[in-house]
Amino acid sequence: MGLFDKIFGNYSKKELAKIEPIKNKVLELESKYADMSDEELGGQTAILRGKLDELSTLDDVLPDALAVCREAAFRVLGKKPYPVQIIGAIVLHQGRIAEMKTGEGKTLVACLAAYANSLTGKGVHVVTVNDYLAKFQSEEMGKVFHFLNTSIGVVLTGMNKEQKREAYNADITYGTNNEFGFDYLRDNMVIYKKDKVQREHAFAIVDEVDSILIDEARTPLIISGQGDKSTKLYSLADRFAKTLKPVTVVEMDDKADNDLLDGDYIIDEKAKTATLTKSGVKKAEKAFNVINLMDADNMTLAHHINQAIKANGVMKKDIDYVVKDGEVLIVDEFTGRIMQGRRFNDGLHQAIEAKEGVEIARESKTIATITYQNYFRLYGKLSGMTGTALTEEDEFREIYKLDVIEIPTNKPVIRIDHPDVVFKTEKGKFNAVIEQVIECHKKGQPVLVGTVSVEKSEYLSRLLKNKGIKHEVLNAKHHDREAMIVAQAGKYGAVTIATNMAGRGTDIMLGGNAEYKSLADLQKMGYSEEVAVEAAGFSNTQDEEVLAARAEYKKLYAKYSEEVKELAEKVREAGGLYIIGTERHESRRIDNQLRGRSGRQGDPGESTFFLSLEDDLM
Repeated sequence: MGLFDKIFGNYSKKELAKIEPIKNKVLELESKYADMSDEELGGQTAILRGKLDELSTLDDVLPDALAVCREAAFRVLGKKPYPVQIIGAIVLHQGRIAEMKTGEGKTLVACLAAYANSLTGKGVHVVTVNDYLAKFQSEEMGKVFHFLNTSIGVVLTGMNKEQKREAYNADITYGTNNEFGFDYLRDNMVIYKKDKVQREHAFAIVDEVDSILIDEARTPLIISGQGDKSTKLYSLADRFAKTLKPVTVVEMDDKADNDLLDGDYIIDEKAKTATLTKSGVKKAEKAFNVINLMDADNMTLAHHINQAIKANGVMKKDIDYVVKDGEVLIVDEFTGRIMQGRRFNDGLHQAIEAKEGVEIARESKTIATITYQNYFRLYGKLSGMTGTALTEEDEFREIYKLDVIEIPTNKPVIRIDHPDVVFKTEKGKFNAVIEQVIECHKKGQPVLVGTVSVEKSEYLSRLLKNKGIKHEVLNAKHHDREAMIVAQAGKYGAVTIATNMAGRGTDIMLGGNAEYKSLADLQKMGYSEEVAVEAAGFSNTQDEEVLAARAEYKKLYAKYSEEVKELAEKVREAGGLYIIGTERHESRRIDNQLRGRSGRQGDPGESTFFLSLEDDLM
């Protein structure tokens, strides 16, 4: 492919050459908008909308819109989008996928494209992978939109209809793929049009586009109503399943006689299924006093037994789900986050509840359903961003008619990616990981250790505790402190253990993060979280408490910014952020996302994957 590329030039480079003139126009307008006062700049939104109404197309006002938003971002956030970020925003505006490496500022790129497209008045949806990110990004970018007199809404789980309708009527709406999809389903179930919350589906920007449109594409969103009462059969089937002897195979062989295997049911690791053998069927018939388990009359019983052996044999606690406050909660296998309000279907969730001895919920029946694939095809224009899309380029083209444009980094990546280190046993591997952490810790080099499950992250945490090393753990059990933990992972001497770093959405800055330190201090002073967040923003407010907090915030931010600069230099001298992978993930993309946390914006960094022959993937 290398030689072919050299002769014909690769696709992304050709497309970037076409975008170059638009980007140059935006840069040429920089001084025009820099000379304006805050009021004049804020008033540009109305002027641009007026131009659009005079029969111009959005492409005609695009350079001005991006230049206005760029200047506003600089005044409000202190960040002036780089030329590569302008290119990213143009790619999104054109309804394509921008592949940008981690740490290149995708949140700001989405902000530029969303502002430009909001001028049409049809609404822009910015789709994130969880509520936390939707809230965080809408607050962060909301400062820029407020400055430009553009309304912004955020759709979160648990909001009522009025709050949601207001959020959808805003110029720009942030929310999760789940909420957007479920609101669409609920809208299709209302009797009167006035009860709908969403308006048209004009333009969507999907963050972590590969995770949402590929990994979860065929995940059905299901709205269910109350079904039959939960039966005692779940508990009986679970009790029976616990008496059986499982046998594990890596992959079921169709030709082999699986009944010759010594066990009552077979667990297929690859397909994640559990199947009764002849001896298992015999035991079931005896236990439940039936003549033939496969008889049509015994279908319900057979189904309950199958779900019970799957719950006991295949579904693992702290990997596939966690038990919190007497509830079984699903863990997303791609991001390591808890999926609130979601349940396994077909009685599997009830079978797991029986296995864990918590209250078994009522069964439910499906009322409305749609897959993400079909939902996102409703949009007139669809675009997305991610650090790793080229691996799925063909699927994007085939299913969604989207092409992927690879956008160069602002500064060259100087991170050193060491070759994988392989050990015979898992114990040997983890000992080596601890040694590497200690070595980095001695010289103050921050370390981020990536694990594939909650269980492994807690095991590593125990090993580090035994060695007396202070560290933070980020997994499905602690995800409410997510931003705080991630933002400070680049501090001098910091050690952080994280499960599946896909789409964490918070930049790891070397030396720490001044904004988060300032917010934490404001809360220590007695301000509530809401007031602290408002204080860091630029919304027009007359609230005395917010204004007082804002004055404090500015002082704290100035103090910590200086500290962080000095500390960042110390971290660079120590070698930058060191990434340790403790296992290869099934998706190569998630490995790349973990690596990409280090070496942002030309920072130094290192990465190594430690593997053992006992790893699942091996």
